Amino acid sequence: MQQQELVAAQFGATASAYLTSAVHASGADLQQLKDELAALIPAANRPRSRVLDLGCGAGHASFAAAAIAGEVTAYDLSADMLAVVEAAARERGLANIRTRQGAAEQLPFDDASFCAVVSRMSAHHWRDVPSALAEIRRVLKPGGKVVLIDIAGAPDPLRDTWLQSVELLRDPSHVRDYTPAGWQSMFEAAGFGADGIAVSDIWRIGIEFDSWVRRMRTAPVAVEAIRHLWQMAPAEVRAHYRVQADGSFELEAVMVTAR
Repeated sequence: MQQQELVAAQFGATASAYLTSAVHASGADLQQLKDELAALIPAANRPRSRVLDLGCGAGHASFAAAAIAGEVTAYDLSADMLAVVEAAARERGLANIRTRQGAAEQLPFDDASFCAVVSRMSAHHWRDVPSALAEIRRVLKPGGKVVLIDIAGAPDPLRDTWLQSVELLRDPSHVRDYTPAGWQSMFEAAGFGADGIAVSDIWRIGIEFDSWVRRMRTAPVAVEAIRHLWQMAPAEVRAHYRVQADGSFELEAVMVTAR
């Protein structure tokens, strides 16, 4: 099975769970995303504005963007996820959301199609981040903005090894959580000017273990392996991720904006 097929299969089976997940449906970052779009798009231009939500998942970033933009395209590999977005958009009366299926590395849109591209908790599944960023830059209008939110990798190799291992065991479609510095470098390499890139401070997301693995339908053998890893982790790793007796812990997240 290819990586893109694995991502679609993993999330197709769990689409509805992500719509109701408190971790995904809430968070101050959703309001910050709306604030970034509101600052970018003058009120007079909003009816004609177009925003792309790349790797939309269950659509929470799309719903936030729909309050600002004239049209939002929710884009994802999983047809099941897109069906969840369409149904939820109808229920919420968000008639300005459209869906489109595809991969981040090959966007089926014309050059300079969108005033903004947003992505929330998706990029750690992308097979080829540099290609995806090049595509994002291609479809952005001059002066457009990217708002990317994702789990942050650790600059310390010890912590990062444990983090990536736990993530992969829980979800085989996981590729990599990138460090803030790594995001800065990749955006610059994609042609975004260094002076137009802003990387936020890290913030923490509490993860309740049982619902975290249940949402992804993680295999029992992998659940036990994750518990074992956390139990065997060095004290400094356990302390950093605030691992609790039941396996619950805290992830770190980062927001990158670029013009």
